Formats: sequence, structure tokens, C-alpha cells
Amino acid sequence: MIRQISAEPVGLFNYARERVLSSKFKLEYEWQQNLEVQDLTEREFLKEAAWVVINSGFKESTARKHFGNISLAFGDWESAFHITAHRELCINCGLSAFRNERKIVAIADIAEIVFQYGFDKIHRDLSDDPISSLSKFPYIGPITVWHLAKNLGCDVAKPDRHIVRLAETYGYDCVQAFCRDIANETGEKVNVVDIVLWRYFATFH
Repeated sequence: MIRQISAEPVGLFNYARERVLSSKFKLEYEWQQNLEVQDLTEREFLKEAAWVVINSGFKESTARKHFGNISLAFGDWESAFHITAHRELCINCGLSAFRNERKIVAIADIAEIVFQYGFDKIHRDLSDDPISSLSKFPYIGPITVWHLAKNLGCDVAKPDRHIVRLAETYGYDCVQAFCRDIANETGEKVNVVDIVLWRYFATFH
């Protein structure tokens, strides 16, 4: 059964969406809206996994500052084979761009897992059970797993502190349920509701 929610959070979402769409962050909205997990490529998987690893525990602006050089260090995410075949070089170059050994090694480990099992299997597992399958990767924890799933096109929300607080304000103890109820009322996807509300509170509020 779809729970009917008050107009207040829906109205807030609509206002937040207008602010996002009238700003440079409109591209984020369009990116998330058009993202579908069935269209995912190996390169996109490696890039998004690395982004979530680097972004964890940092401000987005900090991660973005370094991510271009990290991408170059890992061959611009050409393939898991490329990263695995040149593992030490990728790690050393990655550390020259971003001096956090655990995170840089985790990115190389993720690529090695993708190479070992093959992207087709990774993609099938992701489609069947995204949270369980992604939780098996290094440095992907109970919060970041939702972030990665969302960035890969799965229709879920990330329990970011902004969204958690907002959901609690409206009496929800589950971010997924909160965003899904708004999605059902507005016709948007859950991950789009998430990115609109997150961007609004992270940037405009």
C-alpha cells in the first residue's frame, strides 16, 4: 500500500526541484533522471565506485578537487584489466594525487574483483540484489553502499545526514520510505528525489 503523505514535504521537494533546475546543478538532476542500471558499463562502474570511496568522509568539493588526477592515475577507468595489470603503477600515481593509502588501495582492489569475476557477473548481481552485492566490495560501508547504488542507477536513496534529518522531521525513521513516498506523489524516481533534496540542503539551504 502506498502511504499518502502531507503536501508539506511534497511542496518542499517541488520548491527544491525548482531551485536546482534553475541553477548549474540542473545537470545533476538530468544525469540522475536518465541513469539506468541496465545501461551501466564497466568504466562507469569503476569510476563511480572510486568516486564513492574517495568522497567518503570528505566534503564533495574536496573529493572533486582531487578526482581528476586520481582518474588519470587509474587510466581514466579504461577497464578493470588495465588497472589490475598495472596495479602498482596505478597505486603509486594515485598516491601522488591523493595521499590516502587505504582509499587508493581499495580502488585497486575493487578493480581486481571486477576483473576476477568479470563485469557481466558483477552487473547481474547488481541488478538482482544491489545492496548485498555492493556491500562485498572494500571500503563500501552501510551508508556508502546506498550512495554507490544510487550513482549506478539503482532507484534508492542515500541516508545522508541532510536527508536523515529531513525524514525525521516528518516522522520517518527510514530515508528510503520517505523518498519513495515523495516519488510516488510526484512521479519522480527515488534517486531523483534524493539528489534534489540533498543538493538543495547542501547548497541552497
